[in-house]
Amino acid sequence: MPTTIGGVFLRARSPEALYAWYEQHLGLPHADEGGFLTEAERMRAPFVLAFFPHESDYFPASQAAMLNFQVDHVDTLLDRLAVAGVTVDPKRETYEYGRFGWFTDPEGNRVEVWEPAKERAD
Repeated sequence: MPTTIGGVFLRARSPEALYAWYEQHLGLPHADEGGFLTEAERMRAPFVLAFFPHESDYFPASQAAMLNFQVDHVDTLLDRLAVAGVTVDPKRETYEYGRFGWFTDPEGNRVEVWEPAKERAD
C-alpha cells in the first residue's frame, strides 16, 4: 500500500526552459537528477490527489492535469508574477481551508496556488 504520492510527472515542450521559469518565478530548486524536490516538513497542509470529471471547467479541458502549489501568501506571489509579465487570473477564492489563485505558465498550463488556512498550518 502506498504511503504518499512520490511525484507528479508532466510533459513539456521545453522541459529545461520550464524548469528555469519555475525556479526563477516560484523559487523551486531544480535538482541535478531532474525535477523539483520538496521536503515534506515544508508542507503546511495535506497533499491532495483529486480526480475531476472530464466535463469539469475547473481547469481547461485541453489540460490533462493541473499543478497546485502550497504558498505562504497567495496575493503576494500572484502580484509579483503579474509584475513580471505572467498571465494571472484576477479571481481569488477563499474557503474555510484556505485561499486560492491561478496563473498561466509559459507552456499555457493553468496553475493553482493555495494558501492553507492558518489554523490548518499549525
